[in-house]
Amino acid sequence: MTVAAVQNERILAALNGGSEGQGRGAMREVEDRFLKLLVTQLRNQDPMNPMQNAELTLQLAQMSTVEGINRLNAGLETLLTSWRASQTLQAAALIGRQVFVVGERLQLGEDGQAVGGLELTEAASAVMVNIVDASGAVLRRLDLGSLPAGLGRFVWDGKDAAGVPLPMDGDYRFRVSAEREGRPVRATALNLDRVASVITDPAGMALELARGGRLGLEQVRQIF
Repeated sequence: MTVAAVQNERILAALNGGSEGQGRGAMREVEDRFLKLLVTQLRNQDPMNPMQNAELTLQLAQMSTVEGINRLNAGLETLLTSWRASQTLQAAALIGRQVFVVGERLQLGEDGQAVGGLELTEAASAVMVNIVDASGAVLRRLDLGSLPAGLGRFVWDGKDAAGVPLPMDGDYRFRVSAEREGRPVRATALNLDRVASVITDPAGMALELARGGRLGLEQVRQIF
């Protein structure tokens, strides 16, 4: 194996290594092989045609470059670890807070009302909310009129179309439709929930909601 081949092997090991410990071990092994080959090459070179200074300098520079990559990778790993810790602390501050998250559930409170939210990609001239039960039957239609782009909210008084109060423990959901000058506008339904805990695992960070379910921080649209 030539010194150049060992250099390529070292670069691949630095960039495509497995775990951190395995990567360091593999790198040390390849470094030892590189140095041994370089020393052997110097000892056994043709006295009439010795290795040129430029060639030796180039090989040493390549070795230094890979060492720099190793240090950069280690620095990035440290930075990533610190960033994850910071994200965990920030997410922990959400525990007990109410948030608007992507979803269609409605929960009646002790006052018999429920709050829902929506997000529009652009201003809409007509926004309609259909409140449905577990079977999908429409219980009430709310005309929100025109709304600007971005986040919006509505309050449902907990009554059906006939004005009859509905059970507080019912399973209610809502659908949002919006349009502008006769063409549909993309609308995302948002339900109000409380953050019960923060979960961290190898897959990433997630919020555990009081009403059940997990979601990522990217699904939080507003914090109260």
